[in-house]
Order: sequence, then C-alpha cells, then structure tokens
Amino acid sequence: MHYHQVPSDQVPLSLLLEADPSEISIQGYLSNAWCFVATENTDIRAACIVSPKKSKQRQDMSTLVEIFNVSVQPEYQQQGIGSKLLAFSINALKEKGVKRIELGTGAFGYQLTYYHRLGFRIDKVVKDHFITHYPDPIIENGIQHKDMLRLYLDL
Repeated sequence: MHYHQVPSDQVPLSLLLEADPSEISIQGYLSNAWCFVATENTDIRAACIVSPKKSKQRQDMSTLVEIFNVSVQPEYQQQGIGSKLLAFSINALKEKGVKRIELGTGAFGYQLTYYHRLGFRIDKVVKDHFITHYPDPIIENGIQHKDMLRLYLDL
C-alpha cells in the first residue's frame, strides 16, 4: 500500500460515501480539502479528507484543521489500512505546520475506539447533530446515531 496526497477530484465519491452518507455534505468539504489516500497500484483503497479551519483563538487557518472523512473500501476494512492512513495523514499535517486536528464522530461505535487509539480526546457533545443534519437515520448495530462527539488532537 502506498500513502500520499492527491487532488480532491481523484477521490471516488463512492468511497467517501462509506463514511458519510450525504453527497451534499461531502461536496461541501471536498472542494478546498487536503486529500490523503492509500493506493494499491493505481486504485484508491482508502481516503482521509482534511480541511483547514479558522478558530476564534487562532487567526492562522493553517494551524487548525478538521478531518471530515476517513473511509476504506469495504473489502479492505479491518486490515489496518485506515489506521496507517490516518497516522500518515497526521504526520503530513505536522509537516504542514498544523497544531490541532478536530473531527466529529458518532457517540458510540468502532470509530470512537479507532480515534481514541490514535490519541484523540473528547472536546464536547453536539446534541441531535445526526438527527438535524441528515435526512435519513444513521443506524449502527441497530442503534440510531443522534449525538455527535467533537474530538481533538493537539500536535
């Protein structure tokens, strides 16, 4: 597997839909994003989509970013590719001078454990996020996602 950065138009929408069921949401964050991918030969097997973000405390947008999507093709999941890609992405972001990474995820499920293993910590809870921002319920293990946890990692 080869890990590198590509332009956003090279990342297949079908792959990004594995992690985010909303095409409108994806189009909203993909346009000015940094896209890190795992490729085998020329095929993209996984993607990590990151966008610079401006905070009230930091006026320099390049020091704060948000991860919007980490997705792995279903047949390549549970093989460590996503973890290696996220570790690669975090290292690449450090090299770009990023000081803080933020992201939002469901309040339960494998994603939460995945991010905790890489050092992310909970910052806050956004009540009813998945109910108000997605037209269809997002169900995992028979439970509907309602609240979003905001996580961060200081570099």
